[in-house]
Amino acid sequence: MAQDVGLFTVPQTIGSVLCCKCGISMQPNAANMCPMCLRSEVDITEGLQKHVIIIHCPECDTYLQPPRTWIKAQLESKELLTFCVKRLKNLNKVRLVHAEFIWTEPHSKRIKVKLRVQKEVLSGAILEQAYVVEYVVQDQMCESCSRVQANPDQWVAAVQLRQHVSHRRTFFYIEQLILKHDAAVRAIRIKQLDQGIDFFFGNKSHGVKFVDFLGKVAPIRRHDDKQLVSHDSKSNTYNYKYTFSVEICPICREDLICLPPKVAVSLGNLGPLVVCTKVSNSIALLDPFTLRSCFLDAEQYWRSSFKPLLSSKQLVEYIVLDVEAVSSEVNIGGSRYVLADAQVARVSDFGKNDTIFNVRTHLGHLLNPGDYALGYDLYGANSNDIELDKYKGLVVPDVLLIKKSYEEKRQKKKGKPRSWKLKSLNMEVDITSKGRGIEEKINSEYEQFLRDLEENPELRFNVSLYRSREYQTSEMASVTDGEDVPSIPIDELLADLDLSDAEDQDDDMDE
Repeated sequence: MAQDVGLFTVPQTIGSVLCCKCGISMQPNAANMCPMCLRSEVDITEGLQKHVIIIHCPECDTYLQPPRTWIKAQLESKELLTFCVKRLKNLNKVRLVHAEFIWTEPHSKRIKVKLRVQKEVLSGAILEQAYVVEYVVQDQMCESCSRVQANPDQWVAAVQLRQHVSHRRTFFYIEQLILKHDAAVRAIRIKQLDQGIDFFFGNKSHGVKFVDFLGKVAPIRRHDDKQLVSHDSKSNTYNYKYTFSVEICPICREDLICLPPKVAVSLGNLGPLVVCTKVSNSIALLDPFTLRSCFLDAEQYWRSSFKPLLSSKQLVEYIVLDVEAVSSEVNIGGSRYVLADAQVARVSDFGKNDTIFNVRTHLGHLLNPGDYALGYDLYGANSNDIELDKYKGLVVPDVLLIKKSYEEKRQKKKGKPRSWKLKSLNMEVDITSKGRGIEEKINSEYEQFLRDLEENPELRFNVSLYRSREYQTSEMASVTDGEDVPSIPIDELLADLDLSDAEDQDDDMDE
């Protein structure tokens, strides 16, 4: 303004003064001290906590967030760092810039966190300072763990998982899903029964959350019940025990199903003979003669439930004599199928008769002359299915092939270890379900489940596979050399990390 009007302006210069402490030239401020001397004179961390006591439950590895919330966190994790910072009082008086852990011995019961904070002091000067907060860890069991320690039967919610079938393949698969997603991490006890598994929780919300997880991985129906344990009439409080009965549908993968007429009509006249190809929160059904498919969710199934005509326990081995494709390749739900006409014969008939079956199969992309296949022998089966009798004039095929068989080639590998392994839940086995015959049956079914994982990449998509330490890398060539047997690639395997082993290796390297 002054220049526009033409007035004379006196230029102003900012003077400098000497620091009263060290004597260097600086711009004047209210303290007449340079930033270095000011930092040595003013402590911005004064009044901030340097020592804090935190409560830790050694049983479930959780930390107490007052007043009653328990937070699960691993050592030197982001969750634990956030928990430690939130426990500090008066931290809002400064600006937090950075926080990190300082390594301490795991058994020292000390956690050290280095914080870097900023604060505005005299004349607008911003100082930055770092300091260390020491957290003393005191062990104290949480309410649920103390209840379990006093009496393991004092559960609040129980989930009874059942499936009324003759095998446990579904439970093996669900067990791997539970392990991968840590769905049963809050369970205080897990008990294995003959036809299912019982999960016990110390809180109702944990049981409800687990039931919701089961509903996302399997078609289930549930029934809830509660029992009054105690009642305080003065404070009007009630204590209940909650029981969730969860039933998984009896339809499993590779089952042969005869759809009820109403269900077949609602699905666009599918079938009526269909094969179950996949079971998740819905059931995938495939017509092996036309390659038509559909999905049934849990609500649709339980509205008009049905049972399988034949299950995988009744599969018969056949040898393929000739195969001729009759259609191009079709991709259904990520799986490939090709319609083909095949000539097969029962392996058990070799040397006894010359019975040959002409069948239509959906495995034209897998089968070649000379291969072995597993299928259902409808020619010699005695089925008393009510739904099948409702279809008058239905032509039932003699054989229905389900999958390719590698049993003969597996005999050559018998006794050789696998390069991978699975983890399992820590379950108590019911005394009534123990026995030599039952144990052998479970082991046989578990071996079949492992083979299914090797043969079906889609099945192991949601399963965590770990490298086996017992497997020697030198055996790799002898195991896979010249044998067309399904195996799991090395890049799909996870390393089974053990912190104690890693510490031992570090100690050996230091030596």
